[in-house]
Amino acid sequence: MKKLLSAIALAAMLFQPVVVAAKDQEPVKISGPANAKGVTTVTIGAFNVGFIFESTDQIKKTGGLMGAFGGTTKAKSELVGVTPEMMQAITDAAYADFVSQLGARGYVVQSAADLFGHAALAKTKSLEAPLDVNIALEKGSKGKATYYKPSALPSLLMIPGDFTGSGMSSMGINMSAGQANMALSNYAKQTGVGVIDVVYLIDFSDQKRPGFFSFGGGVNVNSGLSVSADYSRMTLIAPSGKQAVITVKAPIGVEGEFIDKSDASTGTEKAVQSAANVAGGLAAAANIGLPMFGKTRKFQFTAKPGNYEEGAAKAASLASELLLGRLGALR
Repeated sequence: MKKLLSAIALAAMLFQPVVVAAKDQEPVKISGPANAKGVTTVTIGAFNVGFIFESTDQIKKTGGLMGAFGGTTKAKSELVGVTPEMMQAITDAAYADFVSQLGARGYVVQSAADLFGHAALAKTKSLEAPLDVNIALEKGSKGKATYYKPSALPSLLMIPGDFTGSGMSSMGINMSAGQANMALSNYAKQTGVGVIDVVYLIDFSDQKRPGFFSFGGGVNVNSGLSVSADYSRMTLIAPSGKQAVITVKAPIGVEGEFIDKSDASTGTEKAVQSAANVAGGLAAAANIGLPMFGKTRKFQFTAKPGNYEEGAAKAASLASELLLGRLGALR
C-alpha cells in the first residue's frame, strides 16, 4: 500500500504549473463583480472542503457513475476507504496552495488570528468540525458529505449559499451561516479588509469531461475526482459589506488511478428488479398499466490511499487557479 502523502508533500506537488483545457460551457458564474474592484488586502474567514461519501442519483452527474454497468436509471453510490487523516491532509494542502496563489496574484493576506481575535467575531461560534451535512444534489438526487476546515483556521464557518441542505438537520447550520455572514461583514467594514470564504465539494464521479487534467499523460485512467459544479464557490466580502461571488459551473477535475469501483448490488436485488420489470412489460403489453421499474444499482467506490489525496488536492488547486484568476481580473 502506498504511504499516505503529508500535507506538505501535497502542497509541494500543487505548486507545479498546470495548463487546463477549455471547457464546453462557461466555467464560472459571477455575481456582484463590481464589489471586488479595488480590494487588494484580504483575510480568509472560511475554507471548507467537503467530501461526498454517499449519493442516490437519477442522472449521470454527481456522486458516482450512472450507467457504469449498463442501462442504470438509478444509482446508489458509496465511497469507502477515505480516512479523517486523508481528508485533513487534502484540506490543509488545498488551503496552503490557495494562500500561495493569493500572494502570487498580488494580494496582501492578513493573518487569520487578526480576524478571529477581532471583536466583530466575539460571539460567532464554530460549527462542528468536521461537519456532516445531508445535501440536496441536482434534479432529485441527494447525498451525504463531510466538510473539513484547515488546521490553520480555528473555526469552521459557513455563510448562506455555501451548501444546499436536505432535511431538517440543515436548519441549524443555516442559522449559524447567517450569523457568521453578519460577523464577517462587520469585520470587513470595521477594518477595511476583504474577507474570503471558500467552499469546495469533492465528487468521486467517474465521468470523463472536457478540460480534465490527467496525471502522467499515458496513465491508465480508471476514475476521476472533481470539484463539483454549483456546490463549489468563492465569496469575497468587500469592505463595503457587499459581496462578489464566483461559483463553479463546470466540474473541475483530474483523471487517474484514484478509486476502485464495483457493482455492490446483490444477486437477489437484481433478480427482484428484473422480475418486476418483466411483469411491468407484460402488463404494458396487456394494457393493464403496471409501472416499469428501470434498473437500480448499488456501486461501491474504494479510495486508493495516496492516489486519492493527490487527485483531490490537484482538483482543488485547479479550482483555486480558476476562481482566483477571475477574482484578479475583477480587481
